[in-house]
Amino acid sequence: MKLLASLTLTLAAMLVAAAAHAQTDAGVVAGMRAKATFAGGCFWCMEPPFDKLPGVVSTTSGYIGGDRANPKYEEVSSGGTGHYEAVQIVFDPTKVTYPQLLEVFWHNVDPLDASGQFCDRGEQYRTAIFAHSDGQREAAEKSKRALDASKRLPKPIVTPILDATTFYAAEDYHQNYYEKNPVRYKFYRTGCRRDARLEQVWGEDAGH
Repeated sequence: MKLLASLTLTLAAMLVAAAAHAQTDAGVVAGMRAKATFAGGCFWCMEPPFDKLPGVVSTTSGYIGGDRANPKYEEVSSGGTGHYEAVQIVFDPTKVTYPQLLEVFWHNVDPLDASGQFCDRGEQYRTAIFAHSDGQREAAEKSKRALDASKRLPKPIVTPILDATTFYAAEDYHQNYYEKNPVRYKFYRTGCRRDARLEQVWGEDAGH
């Protein structure tokens, strides 16, 4: 009986460990929540389209992909750290899937521009998908291949798919900027001609 009990406990521990590994590989953080990280130019403009999705728990503007710890906005915006402006999303994968997040991402960026986004130029404003697991990388690559194969776009997509590295949340005044400063946000978005270019690239499917 003691041996059977010991084997049962060992098997249970193995199953718990396997489940924990599977959740980690899927990017699950806690309570069936997962992370996704996308760079799409100005991070102010990448929060709204994800915030409106059922199943998205939170969006955080920040910096990823560079080689300097705890970068500040002034450093990143100067283009000297190698970081991208990005948005990190916490979501419930039982309510919204990663492929659905990818669809929203594509329709809210110009994936043909390798030098920045809209009026914002420089490496810090380039597009990128940062995968948190092998599953996310496979889904992103599949999505990118399908979009290229569809010939929907006049040129090949230049958006890279990269491994997620340390993400640093941006300063508080950047978080939910579109809600805190709606007039300034609308003025910036219009002046940068973001929506005009999105409609040019995506037509009726353009994100806003």
